[in-house]
Amino acid sequence: MSNSQAYSKSVLWDWLTTVDHKKIGIMYLVAGAFFFVLGGLEAMLIRIQLMFPESNFVSAQAFNELITMHGTTMIFLAAMPLLFGFMNFIVPLQIGARDVAFPFLNSLGFWLFLSGGILLNLSWFFGGAPDAGWTAYVPLSSAAYASTGLDYYVLGLQISGAGTLIGGINFLVTIITMRAPGMTMMKMPLFTWSTFVASALILFAFPALTVGLFLLMFERLFGANYFIVEAGGNVVIWQHLFWIFGHPEVYILVLPAFGIFSEVLSTFSKKRLFGYSAMVFATLIIGFLGFMVWAHHMFTVGMGPVANAIFAVATMAIAVPTGIKIFNWLLTLWGGRISFTTANMFALGFIPSFVLGGVTGVMLATSAANYQFHDTYFVVAHFHYVIIGGVVFGLFSGTFYWWPKIFGTMLNETLGKWFFWLFFIGFHLTFFVQHFLGLMGMPRRVASYLDGQGLNDLNFISTIGAFFMAVAFIILLANIFVSRNNKAVSDPWDGRTLEWATSTPVKEYNFAQTPVVREIDALWYEKMKGNKKLPVAEPLGEIHMPNGSILPLIMSIGLFIASFGFIYHTYVVSIIGLGITLGCMIIRSVKEDHGYHIPVDQIEPDKEVV
Repeated sequence: MSNSQAYSKSVLWDWLTTVDHKKIGIMYLVAGAFFFVLGGLEAMLIRIQLMFPESNFVSAQAFNELITMHGTTMIFLAAMPLLFGFMNFIVPLQIGARDVAFPFLNSLGFWLFLSGGILLNLSWFFGGAPDAGWTAYVPLSSAAYASTGLDYYVLGLQISGAGTLIGGINFLVTIITMRAPGMTMMKMPLFTWSTFVASALILFAFPALTVGLFLLMFERLFGANYFIVEAGGNVVIWQHLFWIFGHPEVYILVLPAFGIFSEVLSTFSKKRLFGYSAMVFATLIIGFLGFMVWAHHMFTVGMGPVANAIFAVATMAIAVPTGIKIFNWLLTLWGGRISFTTANMFALGFIPSFVLGGVTGVMLATSAANYQFHDTYFVVAHFHYVIIGGVVFGLFSGTFYWWPKIFGTMLNETLGKWFFWLFFIGFHLTFFVQHFLGLMGMPRRVASYLDGQGLNDLNFISTIGAFFMAVAFIILLANIFVSRNNKAVSDPWDGRTLEWATSTPVKEYNFAQTPVVREIDALWYEKMKGNKKLPVAEPLGEIHMPNGSILPLIMSIGLFIASFGFIYHTYVVSIIGLGITLGCMIIRSVKEDHGYHIPVDQIEPDKEVV
C-alpha cells in the first residue's frame, strides 16, 4: 500500500471514528447540506408541476411523494442537522469547554441521524416514497391506504429522532456543567442560550413524536388498532401526538436561528446586544409557550369553541416575547457602526421577512378565520415565511459568519451578496403571492388546478421565484469552490465571544488553558480592557482527551439493518440488526476507555486577543 493510500485510509478512519465535537459538527453540516439539496430538488419539481394549470410534469402519485419527502427532508434531515452542526462546533467554544459532555453519545447521535435519513430516502428505490404528507395523518398513513413507503418514514424518523434526542440531552448537560469559570448563565452568549432552550424543547417534544411513531408502527406492522375508527381507534389522537411535538419543533428550529442573528447583529453593529436580559427571558418564554399552542393546527377538527379560544389566545401570546426580540435587534442596530457583510445582510433581511410570517401567524391563530385559511396556500406561505425567512436565513447568516472559524477560509463577499439578493428576491417572489393564492381558494397538497380560475399567473410567478432561489444556491456552491484557497485569520470579524479567541484551524483541545470569563461578550471585554491574553484558570499542563470509537457507526448500522427486517416482516434480520446494536452497547459498557493525554510540549499556547 502506497503512502497516499495509507494516509487516505487513516484520514477516513479518523472521520468514521471521531468523537471530536468540531469534526462531528462538520459532518452534520455536510450531511445536512446534502439533504438540503435533495429537499430543494423536490421543491423545484413541485413548483414546476404547478407552474401551469392541468400540468402532467409528474403524476399525482409522484406529487404526493414529493410533497411528503420535501417537508420531511427539510424539517428533519436538513434544518435540524445544519443547526446541530453549528451547535456542535460553536457552543463548546463559546462556553470555553474542550468538548461536549458525552463525546461518544455525540458521535452516536450523528450516525443515528444519518442512518435514519438514508433509510427514509431509500424508499424511493424500494416501492415508492411515503405519500401521506410530511405530517403523516392517519388514516392516510394507515396500512389500508399507504404503501411500504410509510414504513420507511416511521422507522427512518424513529432512528433519526433518537439521534436528535441524544444530541439535545448532550447539549443540556454540556451547557449546564462545562461552562468556563466565571461564565454564569446570564453571561452566556445568546447562541448558547438559544441552543440550551432548544435542547430542552427537544427533551420534552421528541418523546411525543416517538410515541406516535411507535403506535403507527405497531398498527402498520403488527395489526394494532390505535387509529382505526371501526375498531375503536381515534384518528385525532395522531394529530395531538404529532403536533405536541410538531409545534415545539418550529421553535427548536427557529430559536437557534434567533441566537445566530443575535451574534451577527451585535458583531456587525459593534455594539453589545440591546436588552440582553430581556432577550434571554423572551427566549425562555417562547420555549415555554411553544408547548401550549399545538392544537392551533387543529382548529377544524371539532374541538369546540372553548378549546379553540384557549389555543387562539395562547398562540397570539407568543407574539409578545417575539416582538421583544424584534425591537431589541432593531435597537442593537440603532446608532451602531453597521457593516453590510453577507452574514449581516441575511440577518437584516430576516427581520421584515419573519415579521410578515408572524403577522400571518396571528391571522391563522384567529380560530374563526382559520376555517377559511386552513389547508390553503395561505398556510403554505405563512409556514415558509417562518421557516425560510427565519431558519434558512439564519443558517445562511451563520454559514458566512462562522465559515472562517469552521473551515479556515473566507467566502467571497461579492458572490455572497449576489447570493443574498437573488435568494431574498426569489424567496419573496415564491411565497408572497401564495398568500393570495390561498385567499383565492387554492388548496395545498393538490397536484394540479383547473384553467380559468385566476390562479395561473400567481403560480407562474411563484415558480419563477423558486428558480431564482435555485440559482442563488448554485452561486453559494460556486463561492465555496472558488474560495477554498482564501485563508482566514483567527478573528476576521473582530468578534465578541470566545470562539474567536481560538486559533484557526481550531486545535483538537480548543483552549490550551481554560479561560476565565469576566463579563458578557468575554472576548470583547478583554479587547476593550487592552489585555493581550484571556485570563486563565489553570497553568499550562497536559490535556486529557477522549478516544475515538467505531462503535457508534456500527450501532447505527445495526438499527438500519433491523429496520429492513421490520419493514419486510423478516424478523430474523431484525434480530440480527438489534443483536449488533446490543453487542456494541455491551462492549461499550464493559470496555474501559481512559482516553489519552496530550503532553505539554505538543500544546500551543493560546493566541493573543488583540
